[in-house]
Parts: sequence; C-alpha cells; structure tokens
Amino acid sequence: MKPTTFLACALALTAVAGCNSKQGDAATNAPLNVKAVPPPKGGDWSTVVSATPEGGFLMGNPNAKLKLIEYGSLTCPHCREFDEKGVPPLIANYVKTGLVSWEFRNYVRDAFDLTASLVSRCNGEKGFFPLTRAFYKDQDVWVEKIRTTPQDQIEQLQNLPPNQQFVELAKVADFQNWATARGVPAAKTNQCLADENSVNKLVQMTSDATTQFPQFPGTPTFILNGTMLEKTATWVELEPQLRSALGERG
Repeated sequence: MKPTTFLACALALTAVAGCNSKQGDAATNAPLNVKAVPPPKGGDWSTVVSATPEGGFLMGNPNAKLKLIEYGSLTCPHCREFDEKGVPPLIANYVKTGLVSWEFRNYVRDAFDLTASLVSRCNGEKGFFPLTRAFYKDQDVWVEKIRTTPQDQIEQLQNLPPNQQFVELAKVADFQNWATARGVPAAKTNQCLADENSVNKLVQMTSDATTQFPQFPGTPTFILNGTMLEKTATWVELEPQLRSALGERG
C-alpha cells in the first residue's frame, strides 16, 4: 500500500483490529523454579537486542525455549497498560533468565500510530525498546495534543507528498522535540519520518499480522512459539501460559 493511500485511510482512525479490552490486574509474579540460561558475557539477556526479518525487534536470548511475539500499537491504551504492568516482570523474570525472548512488532492502527512507530524505530536496535516504552509512558500527553488539534487541519496533511506527511503529523504531536529530549536529534527524526521504505515496512508488518492470523483480535496480541494465544491482553492472562510452557504449574 502506498504511503499516501495509507494516510488517507488511517486519518479516519479505523483499523482492521482494534485495541483489546481489559481483562484483569493481578499476577502471581512468584519465583520461577526453572534453571536460567547462562547470560552473555558482560551483561544479561535483556541487553541483547536484534532486528528480525519480519520487521520487529527482539530482546533476549535468540535461542530461548519460548519465543514470545507481541503485536502492539502505540496509540492503544491497553498496550500501554501491558507495558506498565506486564513488561517489568516479563523482562525481570523471563527475558533476563534467557528462558523467553520477547519480540515487539508494531501493529499500526492509525496515522499517528504509524508516525510514533517511525520515531521509536529511528535509533535502531539500541533505542527501540527505550523509546517505545517512553511513548507508552507519555501516551496521555501526546494523544491529548492530537485530540485537541482541529480535524480539518490534520486532514489537510494527506495532500502533502509522502515524504512530508509524517514529518508534519509528528509536529502536531510535538514528536520532534520529544525525541530530541531522548537523544534523537530533530534532523534524524525528520529523516526517519520521511523514509518511505520504513513506512511501507510498517504497513506490511501490520498486513502480515492479519494475513497470518485471520482471527487476530486486536492489540496487544501475543504469539508463543508460532501459536496465537487467546485472552492474553494483560499480564495476568499471559504469565500463566508462559509458566505452563516452561513446565510450571503455579
């Protein structure tokens, strides 16, 4: 799909799959009775990050017993909730031990989601997870800036050339200044936002999700060793399945 076409569709803020509903708050967080994988020299498995052929970014042991994929949207409040409540124990108890690798794939639901995703990926492997988590932390702030901008002003941006559209959308949400404060110069941010290949990659990754998993329910959605998990929008639903797959009952 061409960037111009995608923007025109995305400005309606519609998507094939939406944002999953809330399913609970509690989790066991009990210690794992499973032997950890020896960490890489000079660090732990959470410091190992690599880009994947499918377009995502993987944190952890690439040969882990469990390979967890999260499809997440940066504009989705339930994805933000998972980041707040689920990601810390996921990293501390599962990724750092080398037992689980965690790959995040962007599922873009609208034009601003795509814009934020371009910025989060701008510093590559070293910056992806810190920037993604920072976007979630500040989600209420930048979404409010978008919400209070006149819709006709936003719609006018679809008439711009593809290499300008997302640069201007980012200005609406003040992403350039936001990224500068987190170590990504505005010039580099604008370069990433104008990269049509990166735009197409994000659109393709989103399309691939629903092609590969026709029952894709929305974001966040989790894939464990190639199988889509059901009712796992929150950590309380996901963690028991990780424990079970590792051979634990509790």
